[in-house]
Amino acid sequence: MIVVDASVWIDYFNAVRSREADLLDDLLGREFLLIGDLILAEVLQGFDQEADFRRAQALLDRLDCAEMVGCALALSSARNYRLLRRRGITVRKTIDVMIATFCIEHGHVLLHADRDFDVMRQPLGLVTL
Repeated sequence: MIVVDASVWIDYFNAVRSREADLLDDLLGREFLLIGDLILAEVLQGFDQEADFRRAQALLDRLDCAEMVGCALALSSARNYRLLRRRGITVRKTIDVMIATFCIEHGHVLLHADRDFDVMRQPLGLVTL
């Protein structure tokens, strides 16, 4: 299953041409895409206009939405963050480690446009598109 990060959704909704946004456009309606609750909040909080918010919500409501963080995943995320830090890798946002950990533990592939995820591929085994 493919999880699409907020970094890609934001480009997609803002009509920013990128490899990732174009890939998302190709995948919509053809592949099973999953959105996590954390990603849903990140994407929807950025809309200023109510009409834009409602259009985006209507599209995202068609996807399965997963609860990404509970106590067990929070603990795994903290362990992953500490492992990265010990290797000299600093991730700017804790939420990115949580999203990556969710994908790793559930065997999902992550489509993203955020360099913080790139540094998690090798040490944590994050699979990305």
